[in-house]
Amino acid sequence: MTRCFYSGTQAHPIYVDHLPPSQARDDRLPIIMLHGAFHTGSGFIATPDGRDGWAPYFAQRGHRVFVVDWPGHGRSPARPDFHTLSIRDIVPSIALLVEHVGRSIIMAHSAGGPIAWAISENLPDKVAAVVGIAPGPPANIQSALPDDRVAIEALKFDEASGCPVYSPLDAPVHVDIPFIRDFWANSARFPQAGFEAYAKSIVAESPTVLNERFNIGRGGIMLAEPDVVAKRPILIVTGDSDPRHAREVDRKLADYLKGQHLWLADRGSQGNGHMLMLEENSDEIASLIADWLNANGL
Repeated sequence: MTRCFYSGTQAHPIYVDHLPPSQARDDRLPIIMLHGAFHTGSGFIATPDGRDGWAPYFAQRGHRVFVVDWPGHGRSPARPDFHTLSIRDIVPSIALLVEHVGRSIIMAHSAGGPIAWAISENLPDKVAAVVGIAPGPPANIQSALPDDRVAIEALKFDEASGCPVYSPLDAPVHVDIPFIRDFWANSARFPQAGFEAYAKSIVAESPTVLNERFNIGRGGIMLAEPDVVAKRPILIVTGDSDPRHAREVDRKLADYLKGQHLWLADRGSQGNGHMLMLEENSDEIASLIADWLNANGL
């Protein structure tokens, strides 16, 4: 049975779904799942075509699973100044949850990556491992992009630059159906029968978060001590049809944090895009992650 509670800071509370394990196992650490920009934790609960998501998958394998809605996303309250929400606000909010749960694994998707890296640096004894699902990197290894709309829009489909988007800071950002199809539901593995339901799940995003994610105007989240983050097992998982995560980009991140890079095409899973937890072979990908966790005693 899924339970729920609220955590986070007073200024930025977060809603959390807690899935207890089907059968408790002392050798399984809790997993805290962090969604990416424009999304909510619902993407870990179920797929848009009605299958169980990764949260129940890992709960059935003995992990306590905690699925977060970032502040201002899903069922987490939004402040009137949501457009100013920063990754720097989100990190301490989720860090309180990590402290409450105790030593755990963070599974972070996309723009959840910089959150996971920062929490790992700030709470090194609480984060046992990080599984990055096409995760954003720390700004330490990102090119600083100009704070210039025209320059950024010219890079929209430039994979080497991460296909950045420029977001004016005065209002929340919304995306349209073409954007969703270009960057999230673009792959041959995305369940197109569930596209309409998936599109309805997309929420507004803070432009501050987006500009930090792409290191626009040098606003990205830097690690002061990346070696502290690299002291734990780290897995980076990438599909071969994700325009923002070319193989060399995510391999660079894995190398920087002394982690492992799972390029799914090397394991026979071709055609995967950005939303790996929603795609038609999501259970196969989860199984590969579970094997890695087992191999690392997690």
